[in-house]
Amino acid sequence: MKLKQLVILMAAIVIMMANVAPLYASEMDERIVSSAKSSHIWKTYLKGDDIKVESMNGMVTLTGEVSEGFHRQLAVETVESLPGVQSVDNKLTVRGTEPASDSDVEIAGKVKATLMFHRSTSVSTTDISVKDGRVTLSGVAKSLAQRDLASEYASDIDGVVGVDNQMTVPSAKTTAQTLADYMDDASITTQVKYTLLSHRSTSTLRTKVDTKDGVVTLSGIAKNSAERTLATLFANDVNGVKAVRNLMTIE
Repeated sequence: MKLKQLVILMAAIVIMMANVAPLYASEMDERIVSSAKSSHIWKTYLKGDDIKVESMNGMVTLTGEVSEGFHRQLAVETVESLPGVQSVDNKLTVRGTEPASDSDVEIAGKVKATLMFHRSTSVSTTDISVKDGRVTLSGVAKSLAQRDLASEYASDIDGVVGVDNQMTVPSAKTTAQTLADYMDDASITTQVKYTLLSHRSTSTLRTKVDTKDGVVTLSGIAKNSAERTLATLFANDVNGVKAVRNLMTIE
């Protein structure tokens, strides 16, 4: 009799678990979609794009159209950084003709993203044009230091062969640009990863980026201490980053 009761109890547990698992998966998938759409990256850089996010058991599919090539990478890396995501199938297309690798259009996108992501250069009045790998920056900088740093960062982007900085610096003080005190960890991770990949000095680093409450942890392998230090410098200047823990080892 006891054996029969045990069998019935175990069968009931199996049935209950079978019902609970799909419910948990459904809640997790809804959380993934919601987190992606509410992320800083989505609301700031991808707000004008037509992106549909679908998730099934943590396997995410992105469909739709984006305005610039680098937006595809931002969308993928943001979703990959979310808890519960197992894989990302990127089916996003670029509006118009997708730029070829290392084309002037793609280089302009990398420079634009880098200057936006770094808090030291994140101004909305920077205009960027690229011709045969030569970058021209125009617009308004808050200070000479910011203007010079924009040139330095742009020069270190893969594919850039020269920078002509025509940005002006107003004599009067301007209102400081503010950023929300809170930025989600997935958006911070995406910005750091994209920044390290875009800079020529850190593009070959085998780096893993994790973010918890604004604190970025870098792990992986650097060729030398200079590369390791530069990775910390770039990451620490990204919008939303509160601190950087560099656990990278030297090859």
